[in-house]
Amino acid sequence: MKVSVVGLGYIGLPTSLTMACAGLEVVGIDYNKELVKSLNEGKVTFEEKGLRELFDEAIKTKNIKFVSEYQKSDIYIVSVPTPYDKFSKKIDCSYVVNAIKEVLKICDDETIVVIESTVSPGTIEKEIKPLINKKVYLAHAPERIIPGNMMYELKHNSRTIGADNKEIGEKIANIYRKTTDGEVIVTDIKTAEMTKVVENTFRAVNIALSNELAKICSHDNMDVYEIIKICNMHPRVNLLNPGPGVGGHCISVDPWFLVGDYPMLTKVIGAAMKVNDSMPSFVLKRISKIMEENGLSDYKRVGLYGLTYKENVDDFRESPTLQLLESQKDHLAEGLKVYDPYIKKDVIKNQYHDLDEFLNSVDLVVIMVKHDEIKNNWDKIKNKIIFDTQNIFNGEKIYHL
Repeated sequence: MKVSVVGLGYIGLPTSLTMACAGLEVVGIDYNKELVKSLNEGKVTFEEKGLRELFDEAIKTKNIKFVSEYQKSDIYIVSVPTPYDKFSKKIDCSYVVNAIKEVLKICDDETIVVIESTVSPGTIEKEIKPLINKKVYLAHAPERIIPGNMMYELKHNSRTIGADNKEIGEKIANIYRKTTDGEVIVTDIKTAEMTKVVENTFRAVNIALSNELAKICSHDNMDVYEIIKICNMHPRVNLLNPGPGVGGHCISVDPWFLVGDYPMLTKVIGAAMKVNDSMPSFVLKRISKIMEENGLSDYKRVGLYGLTYKENVDDFRESPTLQLLESQKDHLAEGLKVYDPYIKKDVIKNQYHDLDEFLNSVDLVVIMVKHDEIKNNWDKIKNKIIFDTQNIFNGEKIYHL
């Protein structure tokens, strides 16, 4: 059986490699010819624990190749981005639509097309099915892995297969069972669409509660971390920690699909997402207050540590640091310096690539991301004014959310 994986990004590449290692014949497809060239030269295209080893294992099987042109296959797995319109909050499924159109140009009847990209409930019914002009079976298998722990989760997480044809659903499930030790559940397409969005919405709402608590505690001089620690001693309470914002391509995006499609029915979700989106601006206001308390007036002496959306990965999509920098309507803080050990190329202004050089250029260090690097370099920052939005350190001249 030949499987084509369309889109070789954070989800598509590990998926294709895993399937090759499971003994399937795999074609990895991406329109980015430079990315395909890098993969064919044996270079992994992003940093992820265990990815290099998985890549090497897959190449040794000789079951996988990387191309830019679509090829005839028995199954296509579409794993392309699904951003949202920031004004309407509705999903932008153009990448998925374009991928499906390319598949339809070459695929035979009886081909199965599996959409792994996260979509809002009803997207496949409304946007994809009308495109089908031959006997093609559609299914949805939403991805469930997180950067930083992808290899483990690919192997152990349960999977959901949505298919309106039960026999096709089981056929796809049996393929995924070759790649995971987790349970593989078959349901209908719309239920599969909804479950993925709800999973990320649950986490977003939980984070929003903690972020709102951080604002309340900051306003009235209480320790939000101590409060959360005590509350979590209750057997039915599990509050997450607050942070400088929510980034990545899942929790910060997927819940908006529901808000966009059901604006009158998503009051709690909409309010939660607005709380999370407000955190970078809240952090910027706290920076100004901390500067004032310490007699600082020059934003050029303030450094943001961390540009990625979470620790120990190189993924900076929708990161709180980027949100903070983009939210400066008055440009008062445009001189802020930024450093991240995982981002090797310049992606913003005032970006540094050496920790010592970065620290020597600032008086106030704002820890936006809890990379292991900063945890292991306390001696280098202990004499700085520190605004620790991740609650890593405690002591004098250390501020928290």
